[in-house]
Amino acid sequence: MASIIKNRAIVNDDWSVVRPAEDGALPAVSELPAGKVIVPLALWQAERDALVAARRAADIGVWLAPDNEPADIVSDFDKLALIAVDFPVFRDGRGYSIGRLLRERYGYTGELRAIGDVLRDQITFMFRCGFDAYALRADKDINDALKAFDDFSVQYQGAVDTSPLFRRRAAQAGAAKVPA
Repeated sequence: MASIIKNRAIVNDDWSVVRPAEDGALPAVSELPAGKVIVPLALWQAERDALVAARRAADIGVWLAPDNEPADIVSDFDKLALIAVDFPVFRDGRGYSIGRLLRERYGYTGELRAIGDVLRDQITFMFRCGFDAYALRADKDINDALKAFDDFSVQYQGAVDTSPLFRRRAAQAGAAKVPA
């Protein structure tokens, strides 16, 4: 069984990512593997009712490609156990924006997983955009990647995980001036 990083720990991954065939064809619902599956948004949109009827909500996740619109899935948050965002190549950063949109604009609070070409160098930045689970590329060392959370001790910019440093310092200065 493969492992992923989830909530800053290495855990077994019991999910199967379903990909379209080489020609772009999507599998039928009856052809999906048993157990928990993460299906492409196109399959979810085409077969939502059949997927919901065939599986428990705890066993269904959807993955978004870089050119998918996260707003298309907002009304289905309650039907999904997780949302994954595909990073097809290291240099494609659109997934970061999708993560922030899901967390900040659309209020998604469930598991947000990075899949595809996920490398150690990206994990800190993905975390700052709201990701809490990471399926590393198969040829990478997951134990080494876990150390990425300790690479930076201070974040200057604001993001999903913290406000900008100048605001944190101003809040500390204001708290210090309040008489006891």
